[in-house]
Amino acid sequence: MSGRLGIKALAGLPAGVVRPAYDPAPLGAGIVHIGVGAFHRAHQAVYTDTALAEVGGDWRIDGISLRSTDIADALNPQDGLFALIERGEEGVSARVIGSIRKVIAAARDREAPLAALAAPQTRIVSLTVTEKAYGIDRARGRVDEAHPAIAADLADRHAPQGVLGLLAEGLRLRRERGLPPFTVLCCDNLPDNGNLVRTGLLDFAARLDTAFAGWIIETVSFPSTMVDRITPAPTADTLAEAERHLGVRDLAAVETEPFSQWVIEDRFPAGRPEWERGGAIFVNDVAPYEAMKLRMLNGTHSMMAYAGFLSGRKYVRDVMADRALARLVRRHLKAAAATLAPLEGIDTGDYAEALAQRFANPAIAHETYQIAMDGTEKLPQRLAAPALYALEHGQDLRPFAFAAAAWTRYCLGRTDDGTRYALRDPREEAIAAALAGAGGDARGIARALTALPGVFPEELAGNEGWNGLVAHIFSEMLEKGVARAVEEEALFADS
Repeated sequence: MSGRLGIKALAGLPAGVVRPAYDPAPLGAGIVHIGVGAFHRAHQAVYTDTALAEVGGDWRIDGISLRSTDIADALNPQDGLFALIERGEEGVSARVIGSIRKVIAAARDREAPLAALAAPQTRIVSLTVTEKAYGIDRARGRVDEAHPAIAADLADRHAPQGVLGLLAEGLRLRRERGLPPFTVLCCDNLPDNGNLVRTGLLDFAARLDTAFAGWIIETVSFPSTMVDRITPAPTADTLAEAERHLGVRDLAAVETEPFSQWVIEDRFPAGRPEWERGGAIFVNDVAPYEAMKLRMLNGTHSMMAYAGFLSGRKYVRDVMADRALARLVRRHLKAAAATLAPLEGIDTGDYAEALAQRFANPAIAHETYQIAMDGTEKLPQRLAAPALYALEHGQDLRPFAFAAAAWTRYCLGRTDDGTRYALRDPREEAIAAALAGAGGDARGIARALTALPGVFPEELAGNEGWNGLVAHIFSEMLEKGVARAVEEEALFADS
């Protein structure tokens, strides 16, 4: 068999490939998703595919790609179909997902995204765009007027380019046409993500029309979610693996782990798919689950990323194969768990062990350098929050200080052998300015980066014990090299 994946190719796929247990073609789209990246395709699209297979309904997804045209060019010729490659210790499997109907490339068609948002059948608008795309200043609870998309969309609300501008204009059109609003469902890995988007959108809308902002307050729902599935960026090997399984080319294939989790606040006045058929958990308050994941999984991931990358470990699995780093991973998981309130039905010890096993999965090639990006946006909730809790409750600060020191070392932008790398952080200029004013002293550098506004809270950044510990570990990394500092730090994990 040759050619490319699509509806016509489904019947000829090998017997071992799981294909949609429904005919996708006649089903309408009730969901518009902004940000059709690998994570969305490996997570929300899969839950939706399972719901459609079991109960049907017009709940397919019309995607919007704000900048790139690549995913539209990959998915649309394939009728929205793509392969989900699951890599586990027991082997590799392939499943064709049929929940995406099409992808709109906003860069080529500025009217089509608004048409999709204002369509009568659209009942949910979901998002995976990363925090920086929203243009929200979390500390102030307002939009960032200097954000390019925010500035452009405030100047011309009827031709939006950014996320909040699109949501606002889509809702305005629905209000104008007498249509009920859609539910805004943030699926980004952010704390209190529903309220974050609500806060930003209300501020954005109020700058245009206070009555419109009031209508959003009264009618629009913003449920928060917690999402979890390790999804490396697709590579040429991913596409080759998909072709080996399918017998046809698939330019939109994604690979992931068998584990998946989705916790959702059940507030969908316009209806929703039966995502629970795919294992989604609906709750009244997602915050406790979110804190557990952010502090244990994501916080440990960040520590692994910085210490692992700087130690020459390309993948997360390589980190777990290193005896010293693996000890530090388990130490961090235990320390993060100690900062959490009890959660009914959850044993944090069991959860920590499951995470360690997932990290060690030899079949998943999740790059430490990929995880390390956007550190200034990730560290407040992943590292600073549990560190502050530990400080206030007399718990061991060293695991968190080690992670902060590794991030500090990463911010220098060079490995121990002098190789340069891009930080890939939205605040690179602020980091560079802090480093320029700190001199060459390890303590000065550590203090300057810890004092960056919005990364570590003042109670932590101003604490001498914390600063001294971070600076000491950072200086060890500078003097002895990161790999040697990791080996010595692991001794503390065993003590």
